[in-house]
Amino acid sequence: MSEILDELDTWLAENWDPELTVAEWWQRLGSSGWAAPALPTHAYGKGLARNDAIAVGHRIVAHGAVAAPGGLGMLLAAPTIAVHGSQEQIDRYVLPIVTGQQAWCQLFSEPGAGSDLAGLGCKAIKDGDEWIVNGQKVWTSGGQVADMGMLIARTNPDSPKHQGITWFACDMHQEGVDIRPLREMTGRALFNEVFLSDARVPDDATIGGLNNGWAVANTTLMFERSGLGAGGHSAAAAAGAGTVIGDLPKRVGDFVKPAGSSGGGGGGGAMAAGAMTMFKAMAAAAGLQGDPTVRQDMMKLHTLNEVGRMLALRLKGEKAAGRDIAGAPNIAKLSMSEIMRQSRDLGLRLAGAGGMLHAYNSADRKALDAATGNPMLAFVTEMALFAQAPPIYGGTDQVQRNIIGERALGLPKEPNNDRTMSWSELPKNG
Repeated sequence: MSEILDELDTWLAENWDPELTVAEWWQRLGSSGWAAPALPTHAYGKGLARNDAIAVGHRIVAHGAVAAPGGLGMLLAAPTIAVHGSQEQIDRYVLPIVTGQQAWCQLFSEPGAGSDLAGLGCKAIKDGDEWIVNGQKVWTSGGQVADMGMLIARTNPDSPKHQGITWFACDMHQEGVDIRPLREMTGRALFNEVFLSDARVPDDATIGGLNNGWAVANTTLMFERSGLGAGGHSAAAAAGAGTVIGDLPKRVGDFVKPAGSSGGGGGGGAMAAGAMTMFKAMAAAAGLQGDPTVRQDMMKLHTLNEVGRMLALRLKGEKAAGRDIAGAPNIAKLSMSEIMRQSRDLGLRLAGAGGMLHAYNSADRKALDAATGNPMLAFVTEMALFAQAPPIYGGTDQVQRNIIGERALGLPKEPNNDRTMSWSELPKNG
């Protein structure tokens, strides 16, 4: 690994220039393979193990450069297309992702097909060299800033539900795509519902083959659970990818994070370390650093984070030996859910009565900081409110346990006929 980091240091010394635009910097970073080093070399990566790729991301930030573009394109779309796409599709879709030119969203879940994702009803009908898509998607993270969408739609309703699905790359800027933000109890709108009304997708945007979308979607879900799981996060850029946010033409040096900034993404190791530092400061301020039950709760959170980190290291070792750990992404996802719940409970305990207050916008946050004198409170309450989401998105905790039971422990599935009966004949959620 030291040789890889030395090579990266040399490359950064020759290529990092704060006077470049964000687009120009990401073009250099992405085309060199350093933006997404976990991708294979034929897909604009370096073929590194996940932990090594995370180390590369943090080294870029430590150098004082802006990190690679983040988002679901990097986390999900690029690795999925690298596995299932043709080389032409990799060149067409993955390169704009690793260079930050396009942001992606995930058009999977539906109002009647959440945990039972294979029961989706969004339909795609062939029309010459295109597919006409009609349906509704929900809980679409980042849909409002996405250029492209990972779309799974039913292309054969007369096949069993797992066999008649196709994975498409869908243009989000076309007519027929209506994106409506969903306001959360945190005050933010990270998720959206998306209505597809005669939207069109080219036939050559089919990834992984016609009616093979369930296998492709499972690859996407595997990357999602690994990425969302404990120990699964890398550094993320302060600039936003894609054409909607508007950061690409700006000076890249303006997005450099302060020295000592973790550069962490929306969760995982970097966020965990930052949360522990914050909780220690809050305990000291409240005079609770000696409380044995507070110390026990903090130790439990530390232990959960360490277990997640060690699982990632163990998985790295197994893969290096040509083996795998059955259910590892699902275990990591469950671990992150537990870390979020423990962080919620500990944060609110340390906040005391102030935990009943919350800032729903930037103006409220300033007022809250002024009223309480505690600039950490808004972060604690937002984390506490958001903690209900990780056990649901990316596959609920219950789904993860079912998968671990069936695929890792060999427990029997619940009896059903959804593998043999056509989707059109199956009873639908009312």
